[in-house]
Parts: sequence; structure tokens; C-alpha cells
Amino acid sequence: MNHTTKRLKGIIMIIIGSMLWGATGPMMEWVLSSSHMSVSFMLTIRLLLAGFLILCFLVVTKRDIYAIWKQPYWWIKLVIFSVFGMLGVQYTFVAAIHASNAVLATLLQFLAPIFVVLYVSFSQKMFPPRYQIFGILGTLIGLFLLLTNGSISNLLVSPVALLWGLGVGLTFAFYTLYPTSVMNEWGVLVVIGWSMLIGGLLLGFSKGFWEFKQYALLAESDTNLMLLAIIFFGTIAFILFLSSMKYISPVETSILSSFEPLTAMFISVIWLGSVLAGVQIIGIILMILCVVWLSIEGNRQSVKMKEE
Repeated sequence: MNHTTKRLKGIIMIIIGSMLWGATGPMMEWVLSSSHMSVSFMLTIRLLLAGFLILCFLVVTKRDIYAIWKQPYWWIKLVIFSVFGMLGVQYTFVAAIHASNAVLATLLQFLAPIFVVLYVSFSQKMFPPRYQIFGILGTLIGLFLLLTNGSISNLLVSPVALLWGLGVGLTFAFYTLYPTSVMNEWGVLVVIGWSMLIGGLLLGFSKGFWEFKQYALLAESDTNLMLLAIIFFGTIAFILFLSSMKYISPVETSILSSFEPLTAMFISVIWLGSVLAGVQIIGIILMILCVVWLSIEGNRQSVKMKEE
């Protein structure tokens, strides 16, 4: 598999993963609003069940899921990622949905590329390439139009939602950059399975899951089916997202995840009845154009570096 083919594979994986993750946003918004389930309870159930099923699958396929715990260097990295990456990005994302809505929460995630670019530039002691700067600026302008409908005085988010959105951006950047070495050593599924299980256990014990008074909500068939869909789509999204980083850079991964808010917005308009203004549609078009251009230019720059 040549470099261009690998890169195309990574781009396809991140786009599909982003769309699946974007689809879970409106689903979680529906569960939180229709059943009045708490953020902590929903995430505890989601993380524990998804992590347990992934690890069971690995055991059935005769993968050693315990070897990572025999080496302190790796299990410490796994626990750090579980807390600040897996649990961090999921909790802040769902909390942002609860404080605003699925579309805005997903859009606020686009603070992450800024942190990723700043970190990569700082660690390499160099300015980011010009195409990344212009691409991110264009994406953020599109995001601004989506969030404000073109008017600063018309900001469509509350201060609490903005704070959670900042948290989503920071944790998503960490989620993008941190786990590469541990995934390369132990595999994507092992890392995701354990990090979900660890995150779910930590959240559950910190919130006293044995005292949750919301277990009766799980008896509702609609809520159950939606939770299962959230767990399935969300888990596949995480696997594709992390796997894509083997083939494309963290900066490109974070930028290509712009398909998340577009998917969330499309579903919210069709299913939840959200209304988009003309300026917001312009913002969507601008974001798509920037993503396509970044992908093409990123491939050209990568091939050029290989040739040199």
C-alpha cells in the first residue's frame, strides 16, 4: 500500500468516524430531553457497556487484553488517556449538549484544531504551514457564522455551554495527540476497550452509580433502543477516529472531523426540527470548502516531502 493509498484510507476512516460521532449528538440530545436522564448516568452506562463488549470481543478472538497491565509504563499511559482523553472528551461533549444542544456542542469541538496546531507548532519549534493557517482560519470563520448567524450580538450559546465547549476542545486535542504510542504498541481496540471501561468505572464510582435512581428509565423501549444505537455508533466512531491517525497527521485528523457538526446539524434539522438561517448555510459551505482544500493540499505537501 503506497503513501497516497494509506492517506486516502485514513481520510475515509476519519470522515466516516466523524459522521457517526456527529450522529450520536442528536441521539444523546433526544435521550437527555425526552427521558430526563442525567449526563453521568447515561455516560456511565454507555462507557461500561461499550468497554465491556469490546474487551469480550478481544477475548473471544484470542487477544491478550491483560498484557498491558504487566508493564507500568504502558498502563500508566492508558489510565491517563482513559481519564483525560476518553472520559474527558465524552463528559464535556455530553455536558455541552445538555447546556445547549447537539449542533452547538459539536461545533464547539472545533476549538480543538487550534490547540492541536499550537501544540504541534510549539513542540516542533516552528510556525504551522501557511495552508493550515488559512484552512483553520477559514474553518473558524465558517464556525463563527454557524454560531452567531453573522452577528456577535447574536451568540447562540450560554456562558456555561461555552465553558463546556472549551473543555471539549481541550480534551479532544489531548484525545487526538496523546494515545498514538500506546495504540501502536497494544492496538486500537485494546486501548479503546480498557479506556472506556476505566472511564465508566471512575465516573460511576465518583457519582455513586449504585444509588442512581434512574434505572427505571432503562425499562422504556425507546430509550433502550436509542442508548444501544448511541453505544454502537459511538464505539465505531472512536475506533475509526483513532485508527485514522496511523495514516494522517493529528492536525488533519482534527480538521477533517468538521464532518461531525455538519452531520449533527443535518440530522437535527431533519429529525429534531432545528432551523438554519441563510448565513449559517454559508458557514457550512465555507467549512466544507476548507476541509476539501486542506485534504488536497495536505496530500500534495506530503507527497512533495516524500520526493525530497
